Amino acid sequence: IYGISSVFARFINYLLVPFYTGMFDPEEYGVVGLVYSAIMFLNVVFTMGMESSYIRYGKDRAKASGYFKTIQTFLLAASLILLAILWLGEPLVSSLLKLDVSTQDIYLYMLGILFFDTMTIVPFAELRINQKAWLFASLRTLNVFINLGLNFYLILGMGLGIEAIFISNFSASVITAIIIWLYTLPMLKGGLNKEYYKKALSFGLPFIPAGIGFAINETLDRFFLGSLSDETVQSIYNVPENAEFIVGVYNANYKLAVFMLLLVQMFRMAWQPFFMRKSEDEDAPHLYAQVFTYFNVVAAVLFLAVGLFIEQIVSVKVPILDAYLIGKNYWMGLSIVPVLLLAYWFQGWYVNFSAGIFISEKTKKLAQITLTGAVVTIVMNFALIYTIGMMGSAIATVCSYLVMAMLIFFYSTRYFAVPYQLLKGFFVVGISVFLLYIKPILSEHFFPDIIAAILLMITGIIAVMVISFADAGLLRRTKK
Repeated sequence: IYGISSVFARFINYLLVPFYTGMFDPEEYGVVGLVYSAIMFLNVVFTMGMESSYIRYGKDRAKASGYFKTIQTFLLAASLILLAILWLGEPLVSSLLKLDVSTQDIYLYMLGILFFDTMTIVPFAELRINQKAWLFASLRTLNVFINLGLNFYLILGMGLGIEAIFISNFSASVITAIIIWLYTLPMLKGGLNKEYYKKALSFGLPFIPAGIGFAINETLDRFFLGSLSDETVQSIYNVPENAEFIVGVYNANYKLAVFMLLLVQMFRMAWQPFFMRKSEDEDAPHLYAQVFTYFNVVAAVLFLAVGLFIEQIVSVKVPILDAYLIGKNYWMGLSIVPVLLLAYWFQGWYVNFSAGIFISEKTKKLAQITLTGAVVTIVMNFALIYTIGMMGSAIATVCSYLVMAMLIFFYSTRYFAVPYQLLKGFFVVGISVFLLYIKPILSEHFFPDIIAAILLMITGIIAVMVISFADAGLLRRTKK
């Protein structure tokens, strides 16, 4: 129920992308991308790993109310201090987010979203501990539908600009917070406890470096792109546009990688409880290796399907919205979509290989791995973004997730030996990428574009199946 509701919410939220790209220019949508990148980054600092702390200690139901009140009180005090700092630093932060006088109110809505989202993480964790899965899913879905409905009303009905996006998000956060606060109000009857505070902080703070590393991997590229000068943009793309325009194009095309991201998210939600449940079985290592093989087959088919038919996919109009999947103004960035699909494919490898880390309880390595990926992101963006723009950021994302996948593979198999067929995995990736990038040659000299895509798709599926299941032993174990 948790998994379906999360994926459903993400999918429904994605329906706003064709709406936004149809209503707003890339410059405006670029500002939206920068602000949400800042929210994602700041969320790590605001929450301080307290969700994980409460899940760790709140399972002791006799002391749960004490932990609940202690952690909520701490988050309230810490959030107010952080909000005050951000309020004082508004001129600097607004400049980084490309906000001006006409969009100044967006900064206030951003602060409000951060506060209310922070103050609901422990109540939502309480629902999970207390096995209130349907209530959890209902509130998450309600939040999305409120956000969705207000977006349509404020933009189409009231004629508001991009500020409507943040008003809608803020309103959804406030309503969700009030409902869940009322439900968990009895938990505030517990007493404040200094020892609880120390334990929660000791457990939660180590999650901050890993969270910051992840946020850097996911968001920092927008700020690099936002720092491009008009002259650099014009020299790379030969168009008279600015950095905000490029950020908007990049942000919209980044969203198209949601197809692979949804696969990875659904896999993660099923995979983690599965490998923990099977960890004591004698054949667990071979089972985990099989899962990796099957994951690669599915990921390869998805990669080819989206990459080969991307022009046809974005040309489809969403019936209700009468808008393309992303607006035509954003199609100049379609070349980065396959690269970002590949990045999330490697993120799926990272999730696969994480089994050994969790089983061996070596989770402290995760922060080291994630921060290493963040360093790769920063270095690669510096090296590439000023010469090849958006493609440089996309390549940096691929390199970051590949490095993280290889690091977690090294540590995971060191602590818990699994015979992953890594070389075959790279062959599957290689043949998929090769088929994708020979499509222009085939469509230019031999076949119409759609025919070339179909032939390459069929060839790719056959090649991937042959490479993946060439080992008869794997097939026998699968049948068994």
